[in-house]
Amino acid sequence: MQNVDVAIVGGGMVGLALACGLQGSGLRVAVLEQKAPHPVSPDAPPELRVSAINAASEKLLTHLGVWSDIVAQRASCYHGMEVWDKDSFGHIAFDDESMGYSHLGHIIENAVIHHALWQKAQQCSDVTLVAPAQIQQVAWGENEAFITLQSGDMLTARLVVGADGANSWLRNKADIPLTYWDYRHHAMVATIRTAEPHGGVARQIFHSDGILAFLPLSDPHLCSIVWSLVPEKAQQMQEATPDAFNQALCVAFDNRLGLCTLESERQVFPLTGRYARQFAAHRLALVGDAAHTIHPLAGQGVNLGFMDAAELVEELRRLHREGKDIGQHLYLRRYERSRKHSAAMMLAGMQGFRELFAGANPAKKLLRDIGLKLADTLPGVKPQLLRQAMGLNDLPDWLR
Repeated sequence: MQNVDVAIVGGGMVGLALACGLQGSGLRVAVLEQKAPHPVSPDAPPELRVSAINAASEKLLTHLGVWSDIVAQRASCYHGMEVWDKDSFGHIAFDDESMGYSHLGHIIENAVIHHALWQKAQQCSDVTLVAPAQIQQVAWGENEAFITLQSGDMLTARLVVGADGANSWLRNKADIPLTYWDYRHHAMVATIRTAEPHGGVARQIFHSDGILAFLPLSDPHLCSIVWSLVPEKAQQMQEATPDAFNQALCVAFDNRLGLCTLESERQVFPLTGRYARQFAAHRLALVGDAAHTIHPLAGQGVNLGFMDAAELVEELRRLHREGKDIGQHLYLRRYERSRKHSAAMMLAGMQGFRELFAGANPAKKLLRDIGLKLADTLPGVKPQLLRQAMGLNDLPDWLR
């Protein structure tokens, strides 16, 4: 029987960030993960799953001491963003220099971030990594939670953190209700070679049946795409011959970077929104996808999860310093209120944005084109939008 203060179920990016953030707090932490991540070979082609890491998440990863390792491995800094509506005048562009920033964010493969955090957690004296570990049972006692693993091992924790993803086993086990909706779109991800260099600009185009994002990778001619389409169209694009796919992609992207050619396989996954009604309960806190999932249209999913981890780190350190019980729902309410608000705002924003940019209704199209044009030209609007996108309005005190 192992006794810890915090048991984190799920050693993905968010769970590991939380574990590393608690190093040195005086709390003993265990991370339970099904399998340890593999290092990414420097000459391997880019992984399909990437994240747009904003300034807030960069601050967190720098504080955790992993940012330099991530950037040394593979990360693509982007200096501009461009969003436009197909076949119309709606357009908005951002660049770092005119806004007084050195960069707007980084596009990084999830596997690179994951492995760097795993290595860091291995070096933390207060953190025990248990992998492979599969939970069989959890029981919530008055003063601690009891976890039984499939291997027969047991451990007790004063707080259990659910970082076990969108279909969280822990969330279901704790009977936390979920607000759930289907975006009725599937996302296709692939790596694309472009004839013209991307110039370190992230681009996104809205068209009547979907949203297409080109995210710049470290090779000046490689981009990771996320193409959100109705399920039938996504399947059609996945099964199309490479030539037919390349042609459809060039047309959808307004030929913005010249000829596009497929460099990888094409993966498709359904898009669903989720929002847990509670982010905390007795001896339980939820972080990342276990608490919320959002449409990838603004690339904010993992950033939202990293800020959950940052906020929970601050809260647990404070409670421990003050000698309070870190597993009491009463004390976890502060974390819950703060993060539920941030997630709800982000979900509502994405939903409104998606509704506005869906379909080819001429009145709606005119409305969004005027909206984009005004946002691009009205003084004071762009800096606010940019601060929001960079996560700078949502930082816990210890990262400011």
